[in-house]
Amino acid sequence: MFKKIIKGGHKKHSKSDSIDGSFHGYGLPGSGHPGSGSNSSVVVNYASWPGHNAKSSNPCPRTTLPPMFAVEPLPLFKDVAVSDRQNLFLRKLREKEIKRQTLLELVDFIQSGSGKITERCQEEMIKMVVVNIFRCLPPASHENTGQEAKDPEDEEPYLEPSWPHLQLVYELLLRYIVSSDTDTKVAKKHIDHTFVSKLIDLFGSEDPREIKMILHRIYGKFMVHRPLIRKAINNIFYRFIYETQRHSGIGELLEILGSIIHGFTLPMKEEHKLFLVRALIPLHKPKAVSVYHQQLSYCVVQFVEKDYKLADKVIRGLLKYWPMINCQKEVLFLGELEEVLEATQTAEFQRCIVPLFRQIARCLNSAHFQVSERALFLWNNEHIVGLVAHNRQVILPIIFEALERNIQHHWNEAIHGLTANVLKMFLEMDAELFDECETRFEEKKAKARDVEEQREMIWEKLADAAAERGGDHMVTV
Repeated sequence: MFKKIIKGGHKKHSKSDSIDGSFHGYGLPGSGHPGSGSNSSVVVNYASWPGHNAKSSNPCPRTTLPPMFAVEPLPLFKDVAVSDRQNLFLRKLREKEIKRQTLLELVDFIQSGSGKITERCQEEMIKMVVVNIFRCLPPASHENTGQEAKDPEDEEPYLEPSWPHLQLVYELLLRYIVSSDTDTKVAKKHIDHTFVSKLIDLFGSEDPREIKMILHRIYGKFMVHRPLIRKAINNIFYRFIYETQRHSGIGELLEILGSIIHGFTLPMKEEHKLFLVRALIPLHKPKAVSVYHQQLSYCVVQFVEKDYKLADKVIRGLLKYWPMINCQKEVLFLGELEEVLEATQTAEFQRCIVPLFRQIARCLNSAHFQVSERALFLWNNEHIVGLVAHNRQVILPIIFEALERNIQHHWNEAIHGLTANVLKMFLEMDAELFDECETRFEEKKAKARDVEEQREMIWEKLADAAAERGGDHMVTV
């Protein structure tokens, strides 16, 4: 492959063309990235390297790289004779394939563990990565057109046209980071805070193919970057929650955080608890929560499983942001609530019983059968049934009326069956308490009927009095 590159370069390279200043030649040909430009098609002239033997089968026999790479830009079509334009056309077409093959070889070399690469090589490799993957992301469609922002689930993501090359550059970076031959002390000189900050900015890309697991690998390997990464993710969440409510990488960031939270040690730092209260729980508020709810729920449950004393804060946080008119969102919240309750101990459960089951009672009576059904499914969980059984004296009086209303008035037959099962469960738990609640419910219904009858009697008296005074001028409805 290198011989093909040599054949392409015949002109002498100017000394002023240096890679150190502008990284010229690192950009992806035709990709529009920094360093690609109109003259981004380049040929590396190995014959100009000191000590190169043109007759040798090895085009690069020396291990020490020269201070500058001899890079020969391909000329523009307008600068060559008409007779040479066809050959130039073919050479330009082949540039991307040459680049792709070179990147594949580099990935294979790093992955094979053939040997540690020198610090100079690492520096140049990171420079190449920087020029290729760090770029300005295009604005969202509504930002350009001024149209009203659509639901993120309905939008078509913007796909990066230069992805075939980007993928290989990402792969090279990933293999470098995870390689056992990579010396962390050397690597952190080049993968510094600026590099990590720019990498986090790429989470705003709409292209779902961006390899974002690299950030997690960096978090695991470079302890010096951990506070920075957590703070940067915090800031992205704050801006998303309180300002824009638009970001394409919330789900991916939460996925990485799920693994990070899993590694937290006990006792948990106050910083991590504040992150739960100030960032993760408020993430339930945005309209687009359904896009990333699975990852968000996993992170929240991880906190409760790590420290069960956080259950009360989490449950009250869910109740604070509980949706009022979005039924699909309610179903998601009920699913997350079940997972949280499964990791909740009795003491924490008792602190939030009243507000929790008042909300569950409202869900039981929801006209949307999926909400009512999901709430009734809570009684299929053995751990939750155990918590309810130990606190039935408080819980049953709160939800008994909702259960009875379902039996008498709900339009869905499946809800009738599920509600009957729950009532039967309470009856078996404590028949005496069940009878008390039923008696109170009947008394409440009787009082409500009396109030309604009195109200109607008063209206009848008013109508009669008005008829006597108004006579034919009275209008009845």
